[in-house]
Amino acid sequence: MISKTRIKLIKSLNLKKYRKSYGLFVAEGVVNVSDFLKSGLEPEYFYITDKGLEKFDNKLLPENTAKVSSKDMERITLLKNPSEVLSVFPLPENKNFDIKNINDYVLMLDDIKDPGNLGTIIRTADWFGIDKIICSNETVDAFNPKVVQATMGSLSRVNVFYDDIVNILHDSGNIEVYGAFLDGTDIKEVDKPGKGVIIIGSEAHGISKNVEPFVTKKITIPRFKNSKTGAESLNASVATSIICYEFRR
Repeated sequence: MISKTRIKLIKSLNLKKYRKSYGLFVAEGVVNVSDFLKSGLEPEYFYITDKGLEKFDNKLLPENTAKVSSKDMERITLLKNPSEVLSVFPLPENKNFDIKNINDYVLMLDDIKDPGNLGTIIRTADWFGIDKIICSNETVDAFNPKVVQATMGSLSRVNVFYDDIVNILHDSGNIEVYGAFLDGTDIKEVDKPGKGVIIIGSEAHGISKNVEPFVTKKITIPRFKNSKTGAESLNASVATSIICYEFRR
């Protein structure tokens, strides 16, 4: 049985202000929770059902494991459909990002608002071995439950930073800064030196006007020549996947 006070605390973590206040976030599902445990995060609270125990690696079970009923899991879940495992973890510290010392590609997200898009972008970065993402302060919180769920464990392996991206770009020096635009150079024809910043703009407005001056190379994903679509642009997460593929191949 989970106390009403504990249920209230967990439910409050659906909101960013309480995640920040308590320094905690929620992860749900066998894959998500397992990957955070493997990364070395120690859970504040850990709940699992009998069905969850059948699927979960016993070696990963923390000392504070609490077995609960499916009914209890319904009371604490932050998702539409409760999972068989729910864990409350401490938020990682948001460290300052030093752009001068990058030796690989990093993603920079300019006001990405949709949790599903951010979650997919984090998962994509993980797939292509990009372990750092710099987010504008207006970008949706990476520890929003919907984002955490969409990453399918990748958030445990990708470092996400939040800062004023204009201030960061001021210090970019000779580092190549790529920006995704509709009128850029075909991504297949752009030189790819093996490191640099790749900026993805918001779903609605693209790259901000105050960020654009720092872009050294505008890139685009060309529309298929015989396409009859009336689509104005690609979804932000889809565009990120294609860009990451082209920069890694």
